[in-house]
Order: sequence, then structure tokens, then C-alpha cells
Amino acid sequence: MKCVDCIGLYCPEPVFRARKAIEEAEEGELIEIFADDPAAESDIPVLVRKLGQELVEFEKDEDGVMRFVVKVVRRVK
Repeated sequence: MKCVDCIGLYCPEPVFRARKAIEEAEEGELIEIFADDPAAESDIPVLVRKLGQELVEFEKDEDGVMRFVVKVVRRVK
């Protein structure tokens, strides 16, 4: 599983890094994205839907750190 650490980064950097990881991934690959920017809670799921991928898991801890797991269901061109 590929990991994208966006802790301490703020909009739009988490979206840029998540998109780059998704574009570089192979079909079927899982990508784990960590972020603590409050905007990422809505921005990352929107990006995933826009790119036609699948958000398979989302968690948010008491410190506001979010973990997204994205399954690449098709290559992004």
C-alpha cells in the first residue's frame, strides 16, 4: 500500500499530493493518505469521486488526523 503523508500541509497541497499518487498508481492499488488540514475531510473524497476511484475507508482521530484509503479502480490518464 502506498502512503501519502500530508500531515502539516494545508490546502491545496494534500489534494495535489493525493492526485499525484492516484495518477501514478496501478489499477487495484490501495493508497493511504494522512492529513490534518480540516479542508481535506471534504476535498479528498471529492477528488476521489471526480477521478472515478473508490474511497474504501475513512477515519478521523481525536487530534483531527484523518486517514483515507483509496482504491484505484482504473488508471487516470
